[in-house]
Amino acid sequence: MIDVRPSQQMRDLGVVQRGAGILAEPARGFDLPAERDVAEHVVDELFAAMARIGQVHPFAKGMGIAAPQIGIARAAAVVQPPGDAPAIILLNPKITSSADEADEQYEGCLSFFDVRGLVPRPLKITVESTDLAGETVLTAYERGLARLIHHEVDHLDGLLYTARMRTGVDPIPVGEYRQTGRAWAYE
Repeated sequence: MIDVRPSQQMRDLGVVQRGAGILAEPARGFDLPAERDVAEHVVDELFAAMARIGQVHPFAKGMGIAAPQIGIARAAAVVQPPGDAPAIILLNPKITSSADEADEQYEGCLSFFDVRGLVPRPLKITVESTDLAGETVLTAYERGLARLIHHEVDHLDGLLYTARMRTGVDPIPVGEYRQTGRAWAYE
């Protein structure tokens, strides 16, 4: 059997890879509830992509995917927390506040899955999003879930995690990454 690079595997599963213009541009928001059908379709596409990806790669820390990563330039993302928690659907998300307290943990990205990067992120964020009825929803997230959500909101703003890494710190090849399958550690 031929060993397929992780990034090629993700590309084969329909994930847009780093270098594609859509990943560097802010996604267009939804006018809800007027675009409810469009938003539901995009969310369905995100869940379908997550199902395809989940069949070939386990995500012990949870996973997320943003619409631009599947070629749709709209402000939608889905995050699957670790364990049996229900998925979180984010439409038009904006981070409205973040804690001063932060930590650094390794992250991966489906759009360049050959490496992992040490990324500083706040330990708590508050996110404003819109539900399908057009109502504004404010939700606070902490620790690992804050990290997952922040990563996806960054995608919708046209940022990859490498933009958040400290100067002089580079991603490492996935083969050198030794925490595969382990949850992020918090004290």
